[in-house]
Parts: sequence; C-alpha cells; structure tokens
Amino acid sequence: MRIFSDLIHWYFSKKALPHWCIFIIDCLIVFVSAFVVFAVQNGLMYTAAHFSHLIGTLLFYLIFYVIGFRIFHTYSSIIRFSSFVDLQRVGYACGFGMVFCMLARFISEERGSDMLLFVRIREIVVWTAIAAFLMWAVRVAVKYAYDTLYKQRSAKKAFIYGIRQGGVGLAKSMRNQDPAKYTVDGFISDLPEAKGSLLMGVKVYYIGDDVVNLMVSRGVEALFVSPLRSEALRNNEEFVSSLIEAGIKIFMVPSEYEWDGKSDLSSLTLREVMIEDLLPREKIEVDMEQIGNLLRGKRILITGAAGSIGSEIVRQAALFDPALMVLIDQAETPLHDVRLIMAREFPGIDAPTIVSDIANRKRMAEIFKAYKPEYVFHAAAYKHVPMMEDNPAESIQNNVEGTRIIADLAVKYGAKKFVMISTDKAVNPTNVMGCSKRICEIYVQSLDAAIKKGQIEGCTQFVTTRFGNVLGSNGSVIPLFKEQIRKGGPITVTHPDIIRYFMLIPEACKLVLEAGTMGHGGEIFVFDMGKPVKIVDLAKRMILLSGAHIEIQFTGLRDGEKLYEEVLNDKEVTLPTFHPKIKIAKVREYDYDEANRSLDNLFDASTRLDDMAIVSLMKEMVPEFRSQHSKYESLDK
Repeated sequence: MRIFSDLIHWYFSKKALPHWCIFIIDCLIVFVSAFVVFAVQNGLMYTAAHFSHLIGTLLFYLIFYVIGFRIFHTYSSIIRFSSFVDLQRVGYACGFGMVFCMLARFISEERGSDMLLFVRIREIVVWTAIAAFLMWAVRVAVKYAYDTLYKQRSAKKAFIYGIRQGGVGLAKSMRNQDPAKYTVDGFISDLPEAKGSLLMGVKVYYIGDDVVNLMVSRGVEALFVSPLRSEALRNNEEFVSSLIEAGIKIFMVPSEYEWDGKSDLSSLTLREVMIEDLLPREKIEVDMEQIGNLLRGKRILITGAAGSIGSEIVRQAALFDPALMVLIDQAETPLHDVRLIMAREFPGIDAPTIVSDIANRKRMAEIFKAYKPEYVFHAAAYKHVPMMEDNPAESIQNNVEGTRIIADLAVKYGAKKFVMISTDKAVNPTNVMGCSKRICEIYVQSLDAAIKKGQIEGCTQFVTTRFGNVLGSNGSVIPLFKEQIRKGGPITVTHPDIIRYFMLIPEACKLVLEAGTMGHGGEIFVFDMGKPVKIVDLAKRMILLSGAHIEIQFTGLRDGEKLYEEVLNDKEVTLPTFHPKIKIAKVREYDYDEANRSLDNLFDASTRLDDMAIVSLMKEMVPEFRSQHSKYESLDK
C-alpha cells in the first residue's frame, strides 16, 4: 500500500498529462471496448478469422468518435480536476460517435458494400456505453486518487461548524484547494436530528455531545466556522474555551466581512481567529441605506479623522458618496495614511486632509468658512485616562475647549448636524478624562437647547453618542496584550476583577452614523454594549490562542481607573429609539449661559497650569465626579 501511495504521489507531483496523451487513452478505450464487445458477441473463432477486416472496420468507426472528441474537447481538461461538465462532454462525444457509426453501418448495408465488417446495432450501443463508462471511470478514479491520496497526504484534518449553505460552500472550497491545507473530516450542527447523518460523504456530529474530545481523538486540528454560525459560536463560551484549551485552531470570516448567504464562499476568506472575533456579541443591524440618503452629496467634516473611530467614520461615510469630506487631525502620519486610503479607494471624493489642532480657533474658523460643512462628526479627543490624570490642563484645552470651538463654528456656519463622540467614562466619572467628556456633553446639550429656545441664532442639531471600549483601538488593552505576548510576557492586568464593555469599531461607527443622522438634537444616545468582559479572562484566552506559556501579573488600578464602567448615571433613565441597540439617556439639563461661564473659568485655570484648581472647578461643574486612585481624592473630602 505504501508503494502504491508513493506512486500516486510521484504521478501527481509531476505536471498534468499533455492533451495528446488523454486523446490517445480515450481512443484506446473506444477501440478496445469495441473489439471486446465484438469478440464476445461473435465468438473468438469468428473474430480470429476476420481479424484484419475487423481491425479496419473498428478503426474506421473510431474516426467518428475522434471527431466527437474534437468537437466536445474531451481531452482539453486536466483529469485530476475533472468536473461533471467534463463527464458530460465525454457522454456527448460518445453519443456523437455512436450515431454516426450507426449511420455508416446503415449506408454500407444499403449499398451492399463489403468494405466494413458487419456489426450489429446493439454491439455499437453496448461498446459505446462501455467506452463512455470507462472514460468516466478513469477521470473519476484519477480525481479521487488526487483528492484523497495525494492532496490529503499532507493536509490536516478539520471539522466544519454549519451544515447549510455556508458549511457546504466551505467544504467544496476546501476540497478544490490545491494544494490542500485541510481536509474535511466531519461537520458540526446545532440540530439534534442532524446527528449521524452524512453530508458530502462525512459524518455530522451534534454540538451538544462531547464533540471537542471527539475531534481530539480523531486528530482534528482546526474548526472552520460558517459565517451563518459565527454569532452562535461566539455566544457559546464553553465550546470556544474547550476548543482553545484543546489546541484546535478556529477559522472564521473577518469581523468586517459580510456574506450575503448566496454567493460563493471560499475557505481562503476565513482567517484564524483573533480574540476580537470570539467576544460574545449580537449582530448589529443598521439601516445604511437611510443613512446614505441623508449623507449622499453632503459636505462632511470629521475631526480626529486619523484615530481609530474617526478613520472608520471616514471609511463608512465615504461609501455614501458625499460631495466633500474635510478630514482634520493633528497626528500627521496617521492622517497621511488616511489620505492615501481615500486617494486609492475613493478617488472621486474631494477629501482635503488638514493637519491642525482643534483648539486652534483661528485655523478652525478658516476651515469652516472655506468648506461650510453640513455634517460635523467630532471624534477628536485625548482619551487615555492616566495621561489626562497627569495633564488636566490638556484635557480642558483639547477635549473641552476644542469641542466648544468646533461646536460654536458649526452653529456660526450653519451646519445641520453636529455629532459628538463621547464615552461611558463620562458616567459618574472617576477621572479627569471622563469628566472632561461629560463637560463636553453638557456644553453641546446646553447649546442645542439654547438654539431651540431662541437664545442663540442657529439651526444646528447637536447629538451625543456614548459607548465603551472599541476592540483594537489605538492604545486599548488588546493591542497591548498582543505586544506583551509577542515579547514573551508577562501580561499585565490592573486588577483581577476589572471588567469592561467592548464593541467592534465598525459596529460602533455604524451606530454613530445612524444615531447622528437620525437624531433631532439634544439627545445623548447610549449604545447597548452587550455583556461586559472580565479583562483577566480576556488575557487568559489570548494566552491560550497564542499557544505560549505566559504569566499574568496584577499591577493595581491606575490613577482614575475604576473596576467597571457604567453607561448611565444612577439618576438617569433611558428611552427607546429607532434602533434596539440605541437608547436615549435622560440627563440633567444645564443652562447655556451658566455652562459657558463655567467653561471660561476652566479654560482660564488651564492656562495657569494649576492642576488642583482645574480639577476643583471640574468637580463643581460635575458634582458626580468622584476621583479614585488619584491625588485629586483630597478634593472630595
């Protein structure tokens, strides 16, 4: 058996047979089939007595099959890749040859010619059927040997999760891959009634059984997940943990990839999972068409356009073909990257990229005057808690004053909508950064109310969106853990009980676009972030995925950090909206003039660089701001 396997491997490691070889093999099959059928029907004695005449007759009849081979190109395909279409061509060619053989035999008989040896009609039919069957058998045998003995010789075993279109499509793609990296050894289904059935020649197993141990016992090294089962897998944490602990690789479509459930699905589309792919979450549906109707042909300005959220808003908004996209950020290199992406992927959109600080009032005024944006998405902000704890003056000058400048200019130059990106750290803030974002919320809400009351002339509607951590954003915990794993550890976690809410960047930005375009002004939209995730569990899972043996060290909570983030203030309630994942927070309203005076005082304090004075004023404006693990705790006494 080993010798046979080596022979198969030697054959398929060479180039495919040339077309003339396949042509000769097919001709030999037809000729030998005809000879054997004639001999069986007429006896060996008669066949031997008319041997030379028989050979001439069969060679003459072979001409018609040769013509059929030529017309239907039966020899043009590579046998190891034969398909049903190739078998059809063989059938058509043999049928063509059979018909003309019968016609030639009829003409010869009518004329009384003895040039052709007499052959019965049934003999022509039988040898044609046998020849077609043998040619099919050769092709099927070669393909089978190639798929099962050669391709799978070095291929690893894999299971597929999903037995509908997605799972079957993956299995077909894996079988057609050359060279094969994985071979399908079984399917997994959520349906108990599917257990034990066969699909594409392999067994279907029920996920409720001890399927992971079964996979290990069969030497299975990977699980390919149908896009239709991705959400089910993510929400089955026990199954995911068992797979990771067993060392079975998981392959899924990237989070940003959307499959319509109908088009061809390639296993090459899937990639080995990252931790972001496995966090439990529900799929978020957004009416992108309605958003497109509002943004199409409009002038849009995006601050923080080079950041994690800002750059994704740029990409998603560009899909709706706006008339203009003004992209502002003070990070030169990342903004240059965004500029290149726009030039490459959206060359038809006018997208000036402007390197500037949003706190530069004069520069921002020039930009608004020149471009007069209709929609403003304000994503620029300093966001790192420990950094802002050490630099409260910058949090006021950039986050607060920068927001006031952009908001005032939006009103002055007639923007229709101003959408501010806030954070869950603005709820019951325990740090300077979170409080600075709460002050931004207060200002834009009070400004919106002042416009509605007629205190300020303008038409701008101000909308705030509030959500938690986004997966993979610059400086977030997952990229940090990846870097620590790459360096061999240890992974540092601040506290064993710390939890956070997570959301994918594209999903968060879709909700931002929908909330921003659908809001009427004055709302604080709160996103449903799903289940919170324990950071230490996240670290453990990343270590398991990496296959490394890395220690986890607890470093203690950082300045201003709390164990869990809230989405709403204790005194706040929420109202439903147009989207089940978006709620409206009902918060205390602030008078615009009072808020404006407080911001003036804060800005003046920030220019004096007196940290304690700055934070004291922040606490006056936001009474629920109670510092934790910070030098500012003394101000709460």
